[in-house]
Amino acid sequence: MIVTCNRIPVNPEYAEAFEQRFADRASLVDGMPGFISFQLLRPKQEGEPYVVMTFWESEADFEAWTESKAFKEGHARSGSLPPEAFAGHPKLEMYEVIQSTAHITRIEE
Repeated sequence: MIVTCNRIPVNPEYAEAFEQRFADRASLVDGMPGFISFQLLRPKQEGEPYVVMTFWESEADFEAWTESKAFKEGHARSGSLPPEAFAGHPKLEMYEVIQSTAHITRIEE
Protein backbone atom coordinates (compact mmCIF):
# COMPACT_ATOMS: atom_id res chain seq x y z
CA MET A 1 0.00 0.00 0.00
CA ILE A 2 1.13 3.54 -0.80
CA VAL A 3 0.23 6.67 1.18
CA THR A 4 0.64 10.14 -0.30
CA CYS A 5 0.80 13.20 1.93
CA ASN A 6 0.45 16.58 0.28
CA ARG A 7 1.35 19.29 2.81
CA ILE A 8 -0.35 22.53 1.76
CA PRO A 9 0.28 25.77 3.67
CA VAL A 10 -2.93 27.84 3.67
CA ASN A 11 -3.33 31.35 5.01
CA PRO A 12 -5.90 31.27 7.87
CA GLU A 13 -8.34 33.68 6.20
CA TYR A 14 -8.69 31.20 3.30
CA ALA A 15 -9.06 28.04 5.41
CA GLU A 16 -12.82 27.74 4.96
CA ALA A 17 -12.61 28.23 1.18
CA PHE A 18 -9.79 25.69 0.98
CA GLU A 19 -11.81 23.08 2.88
CA GLN A 20 -14.85 23.74 0.68
CA ARG A 21 -12.72 23.18 -2.42
CA PHE A 22 -12.06 19.64 -1.24
CA ALA A 23 -15.67 19.04 -0.25
CA ASP A 24 -16.71 19.97 -3.80
CA ARG A 25 -14.37 17.48 -5.46
CA ALA A 26 -13.92 14.68 -2.93
CA SER A 27 -15.95 12.11 -4.88
CA LEU A 28 -13.82 12.46 -8.03
CA VAL A 29 -11.19 10.06 -6.68
CA ASP A 30 -13.56 7.50 -5.13
CA GLY A 31 -14.03 5.33 -8.21
CA MET A 32 -10.39 5.17 -9.29
CA PRO A 33 -8.81 1.71 -9.51
CA GLY A 34 -6.60 1.02 -6.50
CA PHE A 35 -8.01 3.91 -4.44
CA ILE A 36 -8.49 3.03 -0.77
CA SER A 37 -9.08 6.18 1.24
CA PHE A 38 -8.81 9.98 1.37
CA GLN A 39 -8.29 12.17 4.42
CA LEU A 40 -8.02 15.94 4.72
CA LEU A 41 -6.25 16.90 7.94
CA ARG A 42 -6.77 20.37 9.41
CA PRO A 43 -3.81 21.67 11.42
CA LYS A 44 -4.42 22.20 15.13
CA GLN A 45 -1.69 24.83 15.29
CA GLU A 46 -1.87 28.02 13.21
CA GLY A 47 0.91 28.25 10.66
CA GLU A 48 1.11 24.49 10.12
CA PRO A 49 0.02 23.10 6.73
CA TYR A 50 -3.08 21.14 5.90
CA VAL A 51 -2.27 17.55 4.98
CA VAL A 52 -4.10 15.77 2.17
CA MET A 53 -3.62 12.02 2.53
CA THR A 54 -4.58 9.40 -0.01
CA PHE A 55 -4.14 5.66 0.35
CA TRP A 56 -3.58 3.48 -2.73
CA GLU A 57 -3.03 -0.19 -3.49
CA SER A 58 0.10 0.71 -5.49
CA GLU A 59 2.21 3.59 -6.75
CA ALA A 60 1.03 2.75 -10.28
CA ASP A 61 -2.59 3.30 -9.17
CA PHE A 62 -1.69 6.70 -7.73
CA GLU A 63 0.17 7.66 -10.91
CA ALA A 64 -2.81 6.59 -13.03
CA TRP A 65 -4.99 8.90 -10.91
CA THR A 66 -2.64 11.85 -11.50
CA GLU A 67 -2.92 11.27 -15.26
CA SER A 68 -6.70 10.86 -15.27
CA LYS A 69 -9.40 13.21 -16.56
CA ALA A 70 -10.95 13.31 -13.06
CA PHE A 71 -7.65 14.50 -11.54
CA LYS A 72 -7.31 17.25 -14.11
CA GLU A 73 -10.93 18.30 -13.55
CA GLY A 74 -10.55 18.41 -9.76
CA HIS A 75 -7.30 20.33 -9.87
CA ALA A 76 -8.62 22.81 -12.43
CA ARG A 77 -11.07 23.91 -9.76
CA SER A 78 -8.16 24.98 -7.54
CA GLY A 79 -7.96 28.07 -9.69
CA SER A 80 -10.92 29.35 -7.69
CA LEU A 81 -8.51 30.24 -4.88
CA PRO A 82 -6.20 33.21 -5.42
CA PRO A 83 -2.43 32.78 -5.04
CA GLU A 84 -2.50 34.69 -1.75
CA ALA A 85 -4.59 31.86 -0.24
CA PHE A 86 -1.41 29.84 0.05
CA ALA A 87 1.40 30.57 2.50
CA GLY A 88 3.93 28.63 0.41
CA HIS A 89 4.31 25.78 -2.02
CA PRO A 90 2.75 22.37 -1.40
CA LYS A 91 5.06 19.45 -0.68
CA LEU A 92 4.11 15.97 -1.87
CA GLU A 93 5.50 13.00 0.06
CA MET A 94 4.96 9.33 -0.73
CA TYR A 95 5.32 6.43 1.69
CA GLU A 96 5.10 2.68 1.43
CA VAL A 97 3.17 1.06 4.27
CA ILE A 98 5.33 -1.65 5.78
CA GLN A 99 3.37 -2.23 8.97
CA SER A 100 -0.13 -1.35 10.13
CA THR A 101 -2.29 -2.24 13.13
CA ALA A 102 -5.53 -0.50 12.16
CA HIS A 103 -8.06 -0.66 9.39
CA ILE A 104 -8.43 2.60 7.52
CA THR A 105 -12.01 3.83 7.52
CA ARG A 106 -13.72 6.82 6.05
CA ILE A 107 -14.75 9.41 8.63
CA GLU A 108 -17.99 11.28 8.00
CA GLU A 109 -18.93 14.48 9.81
